Amino acid sequence: MSETLRRLAEVIESRKLVNGGDPEKSYVARLFSKGDDAILKKIGEEAAETIMAAKDARVSGDASKLLYECADLWFHSLVMLAQYDLHPQDVLNELARREGLSGLEEKASRSADA
Repeated sequence: MSETLRRLAEVIESRKLVNGGDPEKSYVARLFSKGDDAILKKIGEEAAETIMAAKDARVSGDASKLLYECADLWFHSLVMLAQYDLHPQDVLNELARREGLSGLEEKASRSADA
């Protein structure tokens, strides 16, 4: 896992209220204090902003805003993972599990498991 992701995950984990995170001093602690719905709402907002930035980049050819918005989306996704006691490495492990498997096969396997 990248050092940046690892360090960021550690900082996010430290901002959990149970780890001493202070909502008065930390944006992430404030998100944790508001609970799942606030975190999920933020993911939705960031996803929409990422989509709009991609559409703008398609027209303008400038992807700088897309990169910025994607970073915001990834960051808030890391907060969501931490909320559910998951880690970036868990996502990387899942991606590794899927490697070499066609997307259609992977999707079909999820349907069979349900």
